[in-house]
Amino acid sequence: MIVRRTRGLFSWMLALPVLFAGGLWSLGAAAQETVSFKEDVLPVLELRCLECHLPDGAGYEASGLDLRTYEGLMKGTKHGPVVTPGRAFESNLIAVIDQRTDSQLWMPHNRKQMSKCERLLLRFWINQGAKDN
Repeated sequence: MIVRRTRGLFSWMLALPVLFAGGLWSLGAAAQETVSFKEDVLPVLELRCLECHLPDGAGYEASGLDLRTYEGLMKGTKHGPVVTPGRAFESNLIAVIDQRTDSQLWMPHNRKQMSKCERLLLRFWINQGAKDN
């Protein structure tokens, strides 16, 4: 009985790296799909950001960031760009939604943080070059 349990445990221990690698492969495959600004990114911005980041909105008044269009997003704020194409980690947009900045800058401001899926989608799009597609 002990031998069987040990053998079963040993088999599972050998199988775990294979299962883990398979999970990473499928995550990598999902990251390779092209993220569309119009179909994927803009709906997230409209849902989570547009209430404030359009002319006459509090976010627009404070920063100058207009998120109604691709051009507005890429123009950035009165302080500079918020997206660095191909470099999500360096993009200020990702820093504020990941809450890696001063808490006064966290976005969405005074609301629930974006979901992990929403944040990953924006990261993938930026890392893919932040194209107007």
